[in-house]
Amino acid sequence: MPVIEPAIRPPAEADSVLLQVTVGCSADGCAFCGAYAGKPFRIKPEAEVLADIEEERRLRPAARRVFLMDGDALVLDNRRLLPILDRLAEAFPSLARVSSYANGFNVTRRSEAELRELRARRLSLIYLGLESGSQAVLDGCRKRSGVGEMIEAVTRADACGIRSSVIVLLGLGGRERSAEHVRETARALNRMQPRYLSFLSLMLIPGTPLWRAARRGEFTEVDAAGLLREARDILAGIELERTVFRCDHASNYLPLEGRLPADRDRLVRELDEALVGRAPLRPEFLRGL
Repeated sequence: MPVIEPAIRPPAEADSVLLQVTVGCSADGCAFCGAYAGKPFRIKPEAEVLADIEEERRLRPAARRVFLMDGDALVLDNRRLLPILDRLAEAFPSLARVSSYANGFNVTRRSEAELRELRARRLSLIYLGLESGSQAVLDGCRKRSGVGEMIEAVTRADACGIRSSVIVLLGLGGRERSAEHVRETARALNRMQPRYLSFLSLMLIPGTPLWRAARRGEFTEVDAAGLLREARDILAGIELERTVFRCDHASNYLPLEGRLPADRDRLVRELDEALVGRAPLRPEFLRGL
């Protein structure tokens, strides 16, 4: 059956087969997120998912990548997820990678053996929203997974051969907690050592709890210069050993990419140039989610 919109997927999965395993997100309570508004969480019946695989096989028999949607496919336990992964391998002989969004608690609740079962069936990449390394910031945003849980999720997944793409949300602490957000995020990333790292910038979505808090004067948005400074200071504070970094999302004012640690100093210099007005920024009307 057609994907139940909106279809949310990472930019890197633009060419992947999008297989909707769940609808919505089981942790759909984050104060900043409006991605799944109007999509009550549910797990799609296995027969429906298998029928979707067959349809995609007919349309794209040579597909090499599959992305499991919506926000939380790993909420399925292995008993329910493994048959889906097995069928994907049968349907797509050239399949090289299966990936999914993941919440920290859906990784940490699995044993090492269960994680290795997923990896053996080509689930080799998870996208995890750290958002902030400050527990106070996460608590204020009603994030279900805590910092420690997400660090454990990334390190345990990596030990089982599953790479992590970690997402940081610049500006999430507001002006009130910007310094703490920067400091603690760098600290958490250093403990995680993710294979991939991306920065997005907070854009308040009308109707979300954080948008309402801003209207009440309880949350002050970080301006463009503040977002650039947060990106600069997090990069300056991280010591990552082998990470691909991207800051090319449409929400960001300055597109950046590189490999860490090799490109860290260059990236910091580019942000310094932007902060003194010597680099063009994305116009406000072109920013988006």
